[in-house]
Amino acid sequence: MSSLPPSVHSEELLNLVAALPALPGVYRYFDADDAVLYVGKAKNLKKRVSTYFQRDHGGTRIGHMVGKIVRMETTVVRSEAEALLLENNLIKALNPRYNILFRDDKSYPYLKITAVPAGKSAAPSDGPPSANWYPRMAYYRGAVEKKHRYFGPFPSAWAVKESIQLLQKVFRLRTCEDTVFANRTRPCLLYQIKRCSGPCVNLVSQADYAQDVYHAEQFLDGETQSVLKSLEGRMMAHADKLEFEQAADLRNQMQALSTVLHQQSVDNVSDKDVDVLAVRVQGGRACVNLAMVRGGRHLGDRAYFPTHVEDATALRLANLDDDDTDLAALAAASPELQVLEAFMAQHYIDVPIPPTLITSEAVGKPLLDALSAQTGVRLTAVHNPREQRRQWLEMAQKNAGLQLARLLAEEGSQQARTRALVEALDLAPDVLEEFRVECFDISHTAGEATQASCVVFHHHKMQNSEYRRYKIEGITGGDDYAAMRQVLTRRYSKFAKVAEGDVVAPEVAPEVAPEVVAEMVADVPEVVEPTAGAAPDLAATEPSAPATPAAPAPPPVQARMPDLVLVDGGKGQVSMAREVFASLGLDLGLIVGVEKGEGRKVGLEELVFADGRHKATLARDSAALMLVAQIRDEAHRFAITGMRAARAKVRVGGSKLEDIPGVGPKKRASLLQRFGGVRGVADASVDDLARVDGISQSLAEEIYRALR
Repeated sequence: MSSLPPSVHSEELLNLVAALPALPGVYRYFDADDAVLYVGKAKNLKKRVSTYFQRDHGGTRIGHMVGKIVRMETTVVRSEAEALLLENNLIKALNPRYNILFRDDKSYPYLKITAVPAGKSAAPSDGPPSANWYPRMAYYRGAVEKKHRYFGPFPSAWAVKESIQLLQKVFRLRTCEDTVFANRTRPCLLYQIKRCSGPCVNLVSQADYAQDVYHAEQFLDGETQSVLKSLEGRMMAHADKLEFEQAADLRNQMQALSTVLHQQSVDNVSDKDVDVLAVRVQGGRACVNLAMVRGGRHLGDRAYFPTHVEDATALRLANLDDDDTDLAALAAASPELQVLEAFMAQHYIDVPIPPTLITSEAVGKPLLDALSAQTGVRLTAVHNPREQRRQWLEMAQKNAGLQLARLLAEEGSQQARTRALVEALDLAPDVLEEFRVECFDISHTAGEATQASCVVFHHHKMQNSEYRRYKIEGITGGDDYAAMRQVLTRRYSKFAKVAEGDVVAPEVAPEVAPEVVAEMVADVPEVVEPTAGAAPDLAATEPSAPATPAAPAPPPVQARMPDLVLVDGGKGQVSMAREVFASLGLDLGLIVGVEKGEGRKVGLEELVFADGRHKATLARDSAALMLVAQIRDEAHRFAITGMRAARAKVRVGGSKLEDIPGVGPKKRASLLQRFGGVRGVADASVDDLARVDGISQSLAEEIYRALR
């Protein structure tokens, strides 16, 4: 075993490694920029960490990583289980370069059934029906409240909506908003098509409706046979009393429920809540397919694609402990199991875990014990299932393979388009994967509400979390050239400093108004980034145990000049961009204008260069032109949506309502919902405004004055 040259790492770092205790814990490596390289766990910190610095790893992935280490942090814990939990909390928080990392694209949706007011069992006999006494079922995403019942999580919004439709057919529960319920004078269309029992107009008693709610909850909990027996008992009781109409309704309800059970194939399934996990690894990429069974019904699945798979698996293979010779340790070296265990450890930190897991790989007992300790749920993992469980696993495995094949095909196509554009424009990026394009467009209506958009293409796809809008002010209305000059100056003036050696964080566009930001968020697909936060205090139950430190915040993203700057326009816009770049001392060769062709037809665009090269015309079926058109069209779409939002705000005076002291988001939402918009609020009288929940008489008068 050869040692690394002493000049590779500082004496301080090597002394820290030598002083590590032979205890379980978590270690973190940092590079010269204080970015996190790797987070790992160990049963024996001294032994595990020493292997990185005492071996010559050569030009392998682990060798490249070890060569970058300049600083290390460690945390001692009480057990290997605690180390595993802390490791994955830190991985989610810090996004290390060499760990398998799963990014949650969004939170999980739930099916929500609202609660009847606490402490009351019957609605008043007189007066109109109140929405509070007739629970509503609805699609829900967000933080849960204890007073309501939530069923799920569901893998997708479609699964929730399908379940709502099933419950409407069988139990006829309402889905309308409370404001709609309170203002109904006759039954809605859902009542006519037998999807609601009409509680808003007293067409069902509170007792019967409560019974339907109870049966719906039993159905969602998987107690289907109990529901059928209860419905049958009620039907026979009505028949004995010669109440044949009510008995017929219950008979129809039973038939509908039986049909649903037959369609879902759950009439003989004993499992209620199960997660099915299948993993596929191929071509350096991996897919984990998570299928959810809730209440005995298969709700669908969702695919997850981790990053850094090759680097992380190579590190694990190269860094097995010297005494890791048992079968479990050797199995842990397989990429599939590493990916699956990383997913389970990271995913179930924030998501409720069912008591039974069906997995395509044999998961280690330490992970199951750690998850059980964290969640308080006694877990069972089944690797070789039978009967219905085997069908679920085979389905998940097939879907994982299909999703991974689709991803590889898409990535191959995306990389081919990027390569075609680089070759067509004779560019030479250091790494094709890092090729970055920023595209600008200007949008306004006859000079009103001018907006500039900047969209980003990076890693072979549009990066909508990096999109920015710029509110253009101080120019003559309709002057697109002045608008382009302003946005390019604001965007790239900081890079002139970067070129001189200063590091500047990327612009966050603070000038964009809140309403425009809201429109931007509504328009751009939801992106959930991992956030830094405090790691859980794993020693809280035992004061003598060492405290777990908070996870350090990841370093800010450094400014980076794009490899290509596209502007939507011809010679005029390119000339303006050229002037801006020349004044800032930036490379003119980065600027390319996308000039519309004859008749503004798609596929006839020409590329205009700022550095004096002749125009370029690409073939209509060129992959490079398709990519340019996609980026240009996305910039145009993004600019138009921002412009329309800003214009609407100006025309309806939306900002006036927000500027009124005492009117926060909740009160504003209540006002807009009651009166149908800002115009409706402006037309309302003081008495009408005061009838809205949370609006006092004095505040109503203030709102009335402000909007007039």
